[in-house]
Amino acid sequence: MAKSKTKFFCTGCGYETPKWMGRCPGCNEWNTFEEERIVAKKGKQPSATTGPSVKPVKIKEIKSGGYGRLDTGIRELNRVLGGGVVMGSLSLISGEPGIGKSTLILQCISNMANKYGKALYVSGEESVEQLKMRGERLDAIAEDLYIVSETNIEVVEEYISNLQPKFLVIDSIQTLYREELFSGPGSVSQVKECVNNLMRIAKSTNIPIFIVAHVTKQGELAGPRVLEHMVDTVLHFEGERSMGFRILRALKNRFGTTSEIGVFEMAEEGLVEIFNPSEIFLETLQERNEGAVVVSSVEGTRPLLIEIQALVTPNNIGFARRTAVGIDRNRLNLIIAVLEKKIKVPLENYDVYINVVGGLKLEGTSYDLGVAVSIYSSYEGIDLPSKKVMVLGELSLTGEIRPVTQAEKMIREAEKMGFEAVLLSNRNKKKLPESIKIKILGVDDLHDAIETLKRY
Repeated sequence: MAKSKTKFFCTGCGYETPKWMGRCPGCNEWNTFEEERIVAKKGKQPSATTGPSVKPVKIKEIKSGGYGRLDTGIRELNRVLGGGVVMGSLSLISGEPGIGKSTLILQCISNMANKYGKALYVSGEESVEQLKMRGERLDAIAEDLYIVSETNIEVVEEYISNLQPKFLVIDSIQTLYREELFSGPGSVSQVKECVNNLMRIAKSTNIPIFIVAHVTKQGELAGPRVLEHMVDTVLHFEGERSMGFRILRALKNRFGTTSEIGVFEMAEEGLVEIFNPSEIFLETLQERNEGAVVVSSVEGTRPLLIEIQALVTPNNIGFARRTAVGIDRNRLNLIIAVLEKKIKVPLENYDVYINVVGGLKLEGTSYDLGVAVSIYSSYEGIDLPSKKVMVLGELSLTGEIRPVTQAEKMIREAEKMGFEAVLLSNRNKKKLPESIKIKILGVDDLHDAIETLKRY
């Protein structure tokens, strides 16, 4: 009989220890250790001398070649993946419950079954009848799409061996288990073992595999952190479930960039691709509005125009609140400090709320000036030319407006969307080509920017 022993694993990062610990040394989280029984396998373990002979080779002698990619039939998904699904890749997609993970994957696998042949959808959470009902609603009923409800990884391997699909989906990895392990589905050892098996299948058969994964209450990927290191691609769905827009990001991609995003809208017929996100994000924008300004951000190769709204209200409890949805809260505190110091805006007794319309999360610093201007507008009760002027610029601690990268690309997007002018740093203005026809309002500091917008 195989010997068994008890070990403790951190559910956050997969750290292993022979005894329980209150705080994990790996990720410094508290009360994350769970007890699991490990069975020692009989037989001689493979070693460097008994295993296959693999010799190191010079990197220059290795023949390089491009990765074969398959078209998913969804252009926004192809964009995020870097041009399509790579043959033999293992991709992980995560997101909050109800955000649209299974909907996107079902649409994708149906398209690929129509184009490339047999595809297998393994569900551990829904019955085949439920999947059929959703497939009919989404019009994702391909002739060569096979569906099975199974959670035993060994049985799933048999299905794959017999069917030999061109594409495989596992929904979700937390429901799979191997009978040899004593721990329950979703535990650290079960997830690691099942993903290892799927990785072996993907690399040996050249079948691209998509894995759906749960997230924690904090929005992070559930299960051991090592899971992200094992797969080739990590995709994440974000957005508010109450709103129609969904953003798909690549947090890791061994075969392409991680800077691209895909934009979708949740509709009755499933996820609909948005090819011009700027138009969607600005469709409710008014001509002039208090505390509202349009900024821009470049996501991968795509410039986006986004509306930022600010609300400044008196605080009566003695502790001012700073709430930011869609931007970094620390960045907001920095901008407020510059407004208080350089523009003499007394915000210590005022609550400040910032919201990025559409549920998008902005990165970088190109939105700094827009946030500062919108806060000032809300505090003073001044209307801004929201639909006429786009605002770009990084705000320094001295109150200076610093130039931003890829300004020309963002300006041309504003020109295409019908804006009259762009407010940005004079240093950016000097480097712009003469082909730009839109009016450029160059400023040097935050005071100049506010006065320029007041006069416009």
